[in-house]
Amino acid sequence: MLNVPSQSFPAVGSQQRIAPAGQSRNKVVLKPGHSLLDWIRLTKSGRDLTGLRGRLIEVTEDELKKHNTRNDCWTCIRGVVYNVSAYMDFHPGGEAELMRAAGIDSTDLFDQVHRWVNYESMLKECVVGKMATKPNPAPQGLPPPPPSRLEPSTAAAPISKDHRPRYDWFQTDATVNIVVYTKRKIPSSGCAVVDLQGDTLRVEMLLGKMSYLLHWRLSSEVQGHVDVQKANLDGNVQVCLHKSVKDKWTRVGQPLELHDSFIQSKDHGLFYRECVLVSKTEVTHDTQIFRLQLPPCSRLHVPVGRHVYLKASVQGADVVKPYTPVDHTLMPPAQSSVEIGSYIHLMIKIYPDGVLTPHLANLPIGAPLSVGGPQGSFSLRVLRDVTHLYLLAAGTGFTPMTRLVHLALQDLTSIRKTKLIFFNRQERDILWRSELDELCMKEERFEVEYVLSEPADSWTGTTGRIDSHMLQNFLEKPENSKCLVCVCGPTAFTELAVQYVRQLDFSEEEIHAFQG
Repeated sequence: MLNVPSQSFPAVGSQQRIAPAGQSRNKVVLKPGHSLLDWIRLTKSGRDLTGLRGRLIEVTEDELKKHNTRNDCWTCIRGVVYNVSAYMDFHPGGEAELMRAAGIDSTDLFDQVHRWVNYESMLKECVVGKMATKPNPAPQGLPPPPPSRLEPSTAAAPISKDHRPRYDWFQTDATVNIVVYTKRKIPSSGCAVVDLQGDTLRVEMLLGKMSYLLHWRLSSEVQGHVDVQKANLDGNVQVCLHKSVKDKWTRVGQPLELHDSFIQSKDHGLFYRECVLVSKTEVTHDTQIFRLQLPPCSRLHVPVGRHVYLKASVQGADVVKPYTPVDHTLMPPAQSSVEIGSYIHLMIKIYPDGVLTPHLANLPIGAPLSVGGPQGSFSLRVLRDVTHLYLLAAGTGFTPMTRLVHLALQDLTSIRKTKLIFFNRQERDILWRSELDELCMKEERFEVEYVLSEPADSWTGTTGRIDSHMLQNFLEKPENSKCLVCVCGPTAFTELAVQYVRQLDFSEEEIHAFQG
């Protein structure tokens, strides 16, 4: 499927399904002159990439099936048909991977592999048209469906006994307050994402793999900031809007797309808000922490193990990459209520020949950056009753581990031991080494081991690459223990590590791979 070539695709902080054993999705070596930037130049050259000389057509399912060869390859993503024949030699997954989508609706296939790729921008010159819609007559003899609930009253009856969240609202002369009853115990890391853009309010609750969305065009004008309060134990989240004019509202507003829906997070789509780069802090010779400030009308609580997306325009094309947020230090002090959800920190390795990271490295302080999400499959439920947490990280695959370490040591008293084995090329590549070493000295429940593949002569630690013998010594399964092994790094590392962990008799439920 579609991809963005760079040394770190997908970014190691991303979360994608790991391929089954023996089904690696390795990149191919592209021919010279077939990079992403070369593709961008081709799309701007004026060449007809559709074969239709600018016409847009309606494509039937039978017509789509006919275009299934190397030199005549059409595919459909979310109802739009693209001629991807010209993209064959530019696709970093190789021709065979792209041909899996030939002549079919490849939306599900695309979402399984890398749904975050901004294909609309990359393939906008390849649009053939839209899929023809089939009439779907209602079944005979069935009554029409009941009208959907658009707005609850303050005395709304509770929904039947299920796990679906619900909401209510009340107001004062100066405020409108929306209360979401999540029916979950909310962890300290939070789960609320709130965005107020103009007269549109979007409130999303990230609850495991599910997402509860409230989405309105507001009844009246409000001030440009929001307050979010959460009650961790009873699972209530309150969003407070400040009215511009003191008057009474008859309803919160006009419901918009997917309002009051409770579906899988990925199905709510990506939502972007414009943040501001406020600082860069050097971590190693090629890695920095970017501190981004959200708009005053947004609050973003990224759950542990989830990632966000950065979007930037590079040479006229939108480039999107996923990154896992970190805290500003390994074990940060408690944040003030003003800071919570107002800033996001991203640890980013700069690749000189990358597509996005050189652009990020050259951004001045105060520059805008679009941040989308959060998304991801990791759920804190997998940590329930875990006694031994093992973290296998390579390079910037360390990023999702940072908040896991903090969570395990500060909030999860059931975890008796957290062990990190950290693979890097050279000693200078080790991220937050001084903080990790200091934490080892202070916290008896935490251990770290560094492994270098290109060590200097002065290195006295472990050397080599990941193998089963190394992991056998690292992964222990004490009696009466419950273990979880988390893995993150480049794709080849992750797939190999998971294979070795399985060979050591760890079950699928005891392994989580942040695919990189």
